Amino acid sequence: MLRADALQAIYPELKDRIVVTIMGAVAAELYMLGHRPNFFYLEHAMGLASSMGLGIALSMPEHKVIVIDGDGSLLMNLGTLSTMARYKPGNLLHIVFDNESLLSVGGFPTATGTGTDLAGIARASGVPRVAEAHTLESLKTSVTEALASNTLTTIISKVEAIGPKSFHMDLPLLENRFQFKRCLEAMRQV
Repeated sequence: MLRADALQAIYPELKDRIVVTIMGAVAAELYMLGHRPNFFYLEHAMGLASSMGLGIALSMPEHKVIVIDGDGSLLMNLGTLSTMARYKPGNLLHIVFDNESLLSVGGFPTATGTGTDLAGIARASGVPRVAEAHTLESLKTSVTEALASNTLTTIISKVEAIGPKSFHMDLPLLENRFQFKRCLEAMRQV
């Protein structure tokens, strides 16, 4: 499964949700589908999208928060799983696209290519709902069920190590930051 196709399959579910992505291919592919002010592309902070998403989920419990992560980023911050499990925000959905590669920074292999089981680590960390979705249909179903469950969920989705032709996004980091901040402020007032 291609990550770009996976993002397109779940894109309708992202419309009215708070979305935080990692840098690189995930951000570029989501941006290419159509930027929305509720999307924050966390650049220059590899591994921390899940931490940022957790903080937003805890501070805005009435809103669904979706973190779109990658295996390389999650492996850089595995402690986030136990921290998420400790607080168990039911409004947080953590999607991890596992391409067994640090594609955005040179394509080096990650530990998931040699047996590290991110779903198993999430379960052992105490994440109450963990799913594995390796087809577009199973991913769409898993996302829909997770959002309806009001239970902290991590979805691990294997994807091919193929990225976009360009990582360019015509959205400066500061502008994304200010748009996202204004969007969150508006959501708080509804």
